Amino acid sequence: METKRIAYKDGGTELEGYLAWDGSAGARRPGVLVVHDWMGISAETERRCGMLAELGYVVVAADVYGKGVRPSSRDEAAALAGTYKGDRAVYRRRLQAALEVLRSHPEVDRERCAAVGYCFGGTGALELARAGARLAGVVSFHGGLDSLHPEDAGAIRAKVLVLHGADDPTMSAGQVAAFQDELRNAAVDWQMVYYGGAVHSFTNPGAGSDPSRGVAYDERADRRSWQAMRRFFDEIFE
Repeated sequence: METKRIAYKDGGTELEGYLAWDGSAGARRPGVLVVHDWMGISAETERRCGMLAELGYVVVAADVYGKGVRPSSRDEAAALAGTYKGDRAVYRRRLQAALEVLRSHPEVDRERCAAVGYCFGGTGALELARAGARLAGVVSFHGGLDSLHPEDAGAIRAKVLVLHGADDPTMSAGQVAAFQDELRNAAVDWQMVYYGGAVHSFTNPGAGSDPSRGVAYDERADRRSWQAMRRFFDEIFE
């Protein structure tokens, strides 16, 4: 497997993504865009990219925040993430720039690409779909489901898979129901899987082990959700 930093731009803003792929494979194959959580591209982001590359995909991690912009605390991360969640147009534009980087890779089949996001990045993967991006599918792991413009679901062309902690306190029952209605009303091909006992950030080993905090790693939910994503990819990339 090969990895490298990859420079690109959104207008005048310099961005630095992360690329992982099997350089010996040769043939064109599906590409996967990974959208980081609120901490930016981190060791955990790179680990997930590597896992996807090992499955045979060409993988690019999008840099939403900008080159060298990496939060050093939860408070700083919350402020940064809030900036982009409050301006979905800029958020979408940053992700579309990264998607073009992925699609331009010489070993990527441009018609078979997907986006995967974690937490803040799960919101991003869904926003990219709402922007009408040419994607076969999007996967949200414990992501935010709210939309500032629910009518934008009419532009979704991708199949949607949402993997959600059943006890995640960051999304109310009302917000989950509104999200489901949004996709249902737009006749989107969607699936949503709940993991009992799992709270927010259930795929991240760095989230701790105390679910009473509302944020915790859950090995069983992590393993099951990864398997669900793999089955979804088998379907959309067949």
